[in-house]
Amino acid sequence: MPTSADPAYVALLPSAGMGHLTPFLRLASSLVSLGCRVTLLRPLPIVSSAESLQFSDFLSSHPSVHCLDLHLLPFQPSSADSTDPFFLQFESISRSAPLLLPQLLLPLEPKPSALVTDIFLASSVAPVSRARLNLPCFVLFTSSASMLSLCASFNIPGSRFVDASMIPPVLRDPNNPFTQQFSTNGAALAGTDGVLVNTFDAHKTRALAALNQGEVLEGLPRVFAIGPLKPLERRRAQARELEWLDGQPERSVVYVSFGSRTALSEEQIKELARGLERSGFSG
Repeated sequence: MPTSADPAYVALLPSAGMGHLTPFLRLASSLVSLGCRVTLLRPLPIVSSAESLQFSDFLSSHPSVHCLDLHLLPFQPSSADSTDPFFLQFESISRSAPLLLPQLLLPLEPKPSALVTDIFLASSVAPVSRARLNLPCFVLFTSSASMLSLCASFNIPGSRFVDASMIPPVLRDPNNPFTQQFSTNGAALAGTDGVLVNTFDAHKTRALAALNQGEVLEGLPRVFAIGPLKPLERRRAQARELEWLDGQPERSVVYVSFGSRTALSEEQIKELARGLERSGFSG
């Protein structure tokens, strides 16, 4: 049985995708640096090799972190609303967590002080954490505080509606799997004990104030600004890339980002390269 003298003990359950995994690992690293005990729940199988490598590198550099594998239960992808492997992983974790979390966490001694999970898992994990595990459940929101303010709709008397062009395109489609998951799990935040966002008050003052003053969602728990979370140590290969960049002449390198989930055809990539070359940049 934990006592007041014991260090805080936090269990972390991330979701799929590097954009969701990396903030969780940064949070885990920060908690360890503060003297907390950390158990990291790793959903298996992992969707991408990049995530697998990220897990391995993190656990190698943080030997004090206890890793528990969450072997996901099989389900028929045809029963889901998407063929995207990451959304299928969200669905698989959501279906498996209520059954598997008690088996993994209840036997632990000492018992964790809290469970932190991903926004895409809030609706399935929070009820289990509170009712069956008797653990406070916090959600790590892996986007910005401004994005969090879109988790529910609300009317402002006397004010015109926000122009649709100001809303991310994906959220304009109510049938999009992302929109459906975001809406369902956004509403579930009221059943959690707090929301963690990788930001700081001076950066998102208005958004944080609106969230914490009940102007966005009635019953929303406190939103904690916990950032900026320190980046993880880079792998040797990444360090070599930075060394190469540091050795190039100033303003001689063009960085092209496709985002974390953009798929381009070979022809599109070649066309982009030709456009850059015609603009005076060489590959």
